[in-house]
Amino acid sequence: MGILDDLQQFLVEEMIFLAPVDLGVCLREVKGQKLREGRGNGLFLGAVEVVVKNFHGDWPTMFSGLWKAALALLLLLGLPLVGAWGAGKPIAVYLDFPPQPVILDLPGFSWPVFGAYLGAELGICGSLVWLVRRLQRRRTGALAFPVWGWGALVWLAVAWYLAWARPEGMGIWGELSFTWLWLGYIGAVNALCQWRTGECLLTRQPGFLATLFAVSAAFWWYFEYLNRFVGNWHYLGGETLSGWQYFWRASLAFSTVLPAVTSTLALFYGFFGPAEGLPPLSLSHPRRWAWGGVVGAGLGLIGIGAWPESCFALLWLAPLVLLAAVQVLSGQESYFAPLRQGRWEILVLPMLAGLVCGFFWELWNYFSFPKWVYTVPFVSRFKVFEMPILGYAGYLPFGLECALIVDGWRKIWEKRVNCAQINS
Repeated sequence: MGILDDLQQFLVEEMIFLAPVDLGVCLREVKGQKLREGRGNGLFLGAVEVVVKNFHGDWPTMFSGLWKAALALLLLLGLPLVGAWGAGKPIAVYLDFPPQPVILDLPGFSWPVFGAYLGAELGICGSLVWLVRRLQRRRTGALAFPVWGWGALVWLAVAWYLAWARPEGMGIWGELSFTWLWLGYIGAVNALCQWRTGECLLTRQPGFLATLFAVSAAFWWYFEYLNRFVGNWHYLGGETLSGWQYFWRASLAFSTVLPAVTSTLALFYGFFGPAEGLPPLSLSHPRRWAWGGVVGAGLGLIGIGAWPESCFALLWLAPLVLLAAVQVLSGQESYFAPLRQGRWEILVLPMLAGLVCGFFWELWNYFSFPKWVYTVPFVSRFKVFEMPILGYAGYLPFGLECALIVDGWRKIWEKRVNCAQINS
């Protein structure tokens, strides 16, 4: 009976988490009453009775957010497969698990395509510089650099040496040096943030930061999935690993992506504030725009599967547009809502954080092993480290995607923390 009671308590906790605030209060009262009466075996049925009496059968409202999130996931995963299937490609090669690197035969360099991308990226970068120059500079007194920050810097320096020197006898520890590098970077950036503002994610929200590692691994594996269609990068040095060895070692490295970008973004917020003299960006009929975003992003994801040599750049854009649109359609407050008050920093700073992290990813990858190399169609010249110079523009929307995912996860995390505090 103890196991049954525990199961019922777990189910009721999930109902409380999913329910609106007023219904959640009712459910917590039922839980407390049943447990005081020693009637744990009636807890779940009592909770169901409260939902039926108080929610008036409006189940779609209660679960609409979950359904729309599930639909977004289905579109993100399924539409590239639809495109590949429509182009007559075998679907099975994209679904191998554990995933293995895929190398495609892609078109070579093209000056006209390179010029078109260069013109577009110069326009984007020029606009970004113009916006950055209009951000307010925060004036805060520098605090003492934390002692643990010096430890993070030493860790970073040692990991950098191990990644590039690759001394013999290190075994798996040497092969995972890239992960150690990024753990050192995350610690060092948090220390800089603590020095600049007096707080950082590592000291203020360590639990939330820890959960980002798991979210990050799943997040980056999605881009590895999309890369199976476009074949823009592949890894060297993992050829002797089994499928599961490759999966777990890669997951460790992927787990550092969101913590690194989020920590860098927090540091930038310590230096920059809201923009000055910029107009608000407000769209009339936002739901119509959101539906248009769903359609456009959906077509982009189909194009990734059907015509990867032409649509490869949409790998970084289509998921961003789709996730932002689903946020609006699900009734949540959009991550981009502050733009209506002219707060352009929520657009600019994540892009800069993505670009800064991208620079260090490419820098540390260059002499590391295992490492990745690029096979980008049409623009694969003028490399900075292994990355073609035009490829760095992909880190701008990627920074926004990181911010969007972290914003959604933060809302889930804070809601669970609030529930736990109320129930305690």
